[in-house]
Amino acid sequence: MTSLTDLSKLDDILALDLPAPDAGAIEAARARQNDLTKPPGSLGRLEDLAAFMAGWQGTDRPTIDRAQALVFAGNHGVCAQGVNPFPQAVTALMVANFEAGGAAINQLARTAGADMTVVPLDLDQPTADFTTGPAMTGAECLDAFLKGAQAVDSTANIVILGEMGIGNSTVSAALAHAICGGTAEDWVGRGTGSDEDGRARKADVVARGVEQHGHLSPLEILAALGGREQAAICGAVVAARLARIPVLLDGYICTAAVAPLHGANPAFLDHCLIGHQSAEPGHARLCGAMEKQPILHLGMALGEGTGAALALGVLRGALACHNDMATFAEAGIG
Repeated sequence: MTSLTDLSKLDDILALDLPAPDAGAIEAARARQNDLTKPPGSLGRLEDLAAFMAGWQGTDRPTIDRAQALVFAGNHGVCAQGVNPFPQAVTALMVANFEAGGAAINQLARTAGADMTVVPLDLDQPTADFTTGPAMTGAECLDAFLKGAQAVDSTANIVILGEMGIGNSTVSAALAHAICGGTAEDWVGRGTGSDEDGRARKADVVARGVEQHGHLSPLEILAALGGREQAAICGAVVAARLARIPVLLDGYICTAAVAPLHGANPAFLDHCLIGHQSAEPGHARLCGAMEKQPILHLGMALGEGTGAALALGVLRGALACHNDMATFAEAGIG
């Protein structure tokens, strides 16, 4: 199966034909790196990032002419359990702030040269409380997945993903716990400012949700424990993969959102980079489980795609060096 339009149920996602990176382009890019006016390997991970982009663009001289930033927003029924220090109305207020250009992601996306769009997902209809039943039906989850997929611009060279949703740090901890194991306490942090009592309450809620739904398949877990913005992030990741567009995930919330894809088949995330390591304590553990090294570690925990937008600047720097540095022959050295 090669088209998202053919999907009729969540499990159909597993039948999609996933394009692979171009091994020849990666080899050519690494050869160019070794011929640039620097000691081999001296630009460290910048060289790896350039080769990564080369593989997905199918050329030894990859570029970023169009960067798209998508912020998905949703509300969560699990907030009925008192896991959120702020009311769910804040989600819609922040969406309005994004649209007005007043949020941190607006400033960082503009600075990084990315066109940002916020995609609210039925904010007036929160998902169900996952401690009393599945957060979404399979059909509801697939609908949000497809909305995320449809938001991806097929002409982009890179897609940045972010999120907004009161209660979604609890949802993220539940997804990470269900997919990666451990205990609920391993995955629960303070979120948007919970105190120790709030953190303990979140851990209890996560444990109850995973006890009820953790036996399901990874994509069923996405529906049972996730939110619409998590499903939309998964849809955007898969749509970008089918279009051979690399993805920059943000921090803990975004990484946990795609944990069900990783659980179903780690290859789903081969085209994904993690922009930064969140200050949320579960994120380092989750990155380790996915065997992915975040590009930045700045002690941030805002979400919105902010860390991914900053990482875009690093990626642009990697490609500038890769494409514009002189070779030894061009510089008359050697």
